[in-house]
Amino acid sequence: MKKSVLATTIALVLMANNVLAHSPKSADETVTIYGSSTGAQAATGAAQYIGDEELAKFVYSDIQRVIRQVPGVSVQVEDGYGLRPNISIRGVATERSGRITLLEDNILIAPAPYSAPSAYYFPTIGRMSAIEVVKGPAAITQGPYTIGGALNMVSTPIPDAQGGQITLEAAQDATYRLHANFGDSLNNGFGYLVEAHQWQSDGFQNIDRSVTNTGLDVTDFTTKLAYAPANSAHSVELKLQVTDQDSNQSYLGLTDADFNGNSIRRYGLSELDNISTEHSQVILRYGYEIDPNLNVTAVAYNNQHKRDWFKTEGIDLDGSSNAQDYSRTSWSNVISALNNNDTINGISTEQLQGILDGNIDTAEGSIQLRSNAREYFSRGIQFGLYWDETIGDVTHQLEVGLRLHKDEEDRLQRNSTYQQINGLLQLNDLGELGNAGNRVQEAQALALHIYDRIEFGDWTLTPGIRFEDIEQKRTRFNGGETRTFRDDRENNTQVVLPGLGALYKMNDSWTIVAGAHKGFTAPSNSPGVREEEAINYELGFRFANNTLNAEAIYFLSDYDNLLGECTASSGSNCEIGNAFNGDAATVQGIEFVFKTELNEFNGIRIPLSITYTYINSEFDTDIADTAFFGDVSAGDPIPYIPENQGQVSLGLEANNWSTYINAVYIDEVCVRASCAEFEKTNSSFTVDISSNYQMSEDLKLFARIENLTNEQDIVSRQPYGARPNKTRTFSIGAQYSF
Repeated sequence: MKKSVLATTIALVLMANNVLAHSPKSADETVTIYGSSTGAQAATGAAQYIGDEELAKFVYSDIQRVIRQVPGVSVQVEDGYGLRPNISIRGVATERSGRITLLEDNILIAPAPYSAPSAYYFPTIGRMSAIEVVKGPAAITQGPYTIGGALNMVSTPIPDAQGGQITLEAAQDATYRLHANFGDSLNNGFGYLVEAHQWQSDGFQNIDRSVTNTGLDVTDFTTKLAYAPANSAHSVELKLQVTDQDSNQSYLGLTDADFNGNSIRRYGLSELDNISTEHSQVILRYGYEIDPNLNVTAVAYNNQHKRDWFKTEGIDLDGSSNAQDYSRTSWSNVISALNNNDTINGISTEQLQGILDGNIDTAEGSIQLRSNAREYFSRGIQFGLYWDETIGDVTHQLEVGLRLHKDEEDRLQRNSTYQQINGLLQLNDLGELGNAGNRVQEAQALALHIYDRIEFGDWTLTPGIRFEDIEQKRTRFNGGETRTFRDDRENNTQVVLPGLGALYKMNDSWTIVAGAHKGFTAPSNSPGVREEEAINYELGFRFANNTLNAEAIYFLSDYDNLLGECTASSGSNCEIGNAFNGDAATVQGIEFVFKTELNEFNGIRIPLSITYTYINSEFDTDIADTAFFGDVSAGDPIPYIPENQGQVSLGLEANNWSTYINAVYIDEVCVRASCAEFEKTNSSFTVDISSNYQMSEDLKLFARIENLTNEQDIVSRQPYGARPNKTRTFSIGAQYSF
């Protein structure tokens, strides 16, 4: 790959010094993909932009509640707060959002996007100014995950003039949030922004026999410095961001019987479960305007992430009791046995339930807790070349992008053993460092894309191509911190991904959009596993006039190979890090958006928004029983993809006040392809309501109720048992702008 990296870099430099170009982009403009809802509506395929005005309606701090207004997006709820969301676009696997391209300010933001893409870090949504979702052929500009698409979160920009904002919010469960920022752009071209976001809560669940809360504490600081003199062709911006998080979250859910008795209960066995994380980001952007039609940008980035999730893994039911033992029965199997009234190793359901309830003492060393400590980095440099030129009646907006990237996940984990005595956990053996995982996964990648927006008459065409060259490797070690080589494996991939989008403007209101592209998901380093590939199609229309906007898009993803990767959060009985071929699969559906403003009365505006998604996802072939997918028959559904989901939002807006209501419906889903009795979630219908009152030009008061009817549904069964949505939560707050 090194030769190809060098050759491509030289080629790009030569192009930059000769003739190529795109519509001028300064350093700060490279943080967005479309930059506005108007820009998204001009795309040759499905794309959505959620701006600050839309975000201000509910002032959510949970990405799960924000993103559900985008059609084609599915969410598998896990903790109720969106700390580590499981997001899918157009039917790709939901788990830890590992099959979509996650970006903050147009930079890869997953801890290790190629070698370990599971999003154990997710940006703080409360400090974002916009959300962009890209689907279809345009996704090839973002990569590396292009089957579903990309999600870009745009942070608070440096303001044009001196000013800032302070938001204070208080809610049930001792929940508090502070968000403050201040910045300015001076006449000499210097600009700055300082920002702080603090969010804490005691959580909505209760742990048996414990005073430990189930909440969170997130601290986030951002600084931006920019320099772009008015008469200069150069611009530069530096972003520094750090986040610390501590949350008492667990993988252990509930049996169905216990869920029906008390959905917000947590077993005492999870009392010690906690994840602490540290994240830092440095981004340096440079833009150079060669001439009014030709721009070059360069962005260097470095993300570092450190986390330790200390959580209960399983129980010894076969007599082994040392911390090195890996043969323990997982809590997933215990929950499954109780749901199905089965025994494990001759242990009765009464005894299993007694252990969960804390009524039965366990043997010394019988309960395993794991310190899932990992360190990540994700760093690289990416170049952009933009040219905007009209030749005759044809306008070109050409974009050439090159990214050189490296990332790594370093695991040095520990198993410790405990026993339960009188309903409380007591430490027996701390265990040796490295006994639960001692390995490094790494990846190097070269990504190159060329994308041209060609406009002529009523037509717009967007041909594009993406090339990925990826080297992946895993090295395992013996010993603890003094590592000695154990074994290694690697997987190298090169792929070319073409795409074409088209838009035809029938008249001032009606537009037809269509596209096709080859989608791609990078394989793991697991030997013998193919990359995930699909040919993707979309066809639809847009309608827009002064009062109404509507869009309907049909999409089809024809998978050559659906990839499954084993992680602890999947709840599957497989070796962590292994991957599985799911063979052929088909995902197709319809995305629908309708926005209008109903007849105004007494000066009150009534905005109405409806989104609906239908997805039919299924395996096309039989697959022998695997530890990840289960026993698959052709026609079985792909897990965690709802067939029907939709949202209706209705508002009342006056000059100084507004009220909005959001109603969201999600179908039940199968959590395994076999979809047996206890392998389904519940369908759910939740309602949120918010009100805003503008006390003055600078001061706004707001209130919000999430889950107004206090619906308690099984919204997930992974990793280990039934999990609830967040209970009804009332919030009040104030926002002061200056």
